[in-house]
Amino acid sequence: MTHTKKVMEYCMALLDEKTHYPVSVDCVIFGYDNNQLKVALIERKKTPFVGSWAIPGGFLIDDETVEQAALRELQEETGIRDVYLEQFHVFSNPQRDPRGHVITVAFFALIRSDNIELIATEDAARAQWFSAYKLPKLAFDHDEIYTKALETLRIAITIKPLIFELLPKHFTLTMLQNVYEEIVGYSIDKRNFRKKMMQEDFIQETKKTTQGEQHRPARLYKFNKNRYLKNHSTFQEKM
Repeated sequence: MTHTKKVMEYCMALLDEKTHYPVSVDCVIFGYDNNQLKVALIERKKTPFVGSWAIPGGFLIDDETVEQAALRELQEETGIRDVYLEQFHVFSNPQRDPRGHVITVAFFALIRSDNIELIATEDAARAQWFSAYKLPKLAFDHDEIYTKALETLRIAITIKPLIFELLPKHFTLTMLQNVYEEIVGYSIDKRNFRKKMMQEDFIQETKKTTQGEQHRPARLYKFNKNRYLKNHSTFQEKM
């Protein structure tokens, strides 16, 4: 017997002796609507935590990958589909679920929520958007998962152009600043923000201005995705 085969058999024997824990997925869906950051939550209708609000999610079934399970659970419990989910952490505290040791893989997404009506099915009694900064007490360890997701989102917008997915094709710098401030959770000096944005060559000034407003028309800008991808620019410096 070769050394490689002995190692393989040894590894297989160790795996057979290990306890197999259930694996679940949880999806923190951030939505942006009317200058407000929101989060999609479901009201549980099964034990444990009946009647409590929770992050959408559930257990893997059959031969699913965690990505497939996350998309399925999200659609079943909220009606949200066709979104890009990004994995951000694994939570494995043995006490996180009163039913036993459950390991969960957490995902997050940032979407425009103005035209998305949540529809609860399966394990959810209700599905509802909540203000990201006024959440009820959550079931399981979902308060911890949410906090980690928000931290991850705040980092993500400094290295990826996620914010521009929330804006119309043409936007003002004030609109851009409003989105950024709502996500990071603090006010930014207007002059410094505009100076920083104008240094980014993927934000292009157009000849268009706002129309039909009481105040002086504001200049409109657009996001140049091709230029962004070419130069790999970031927002890493704090405003």
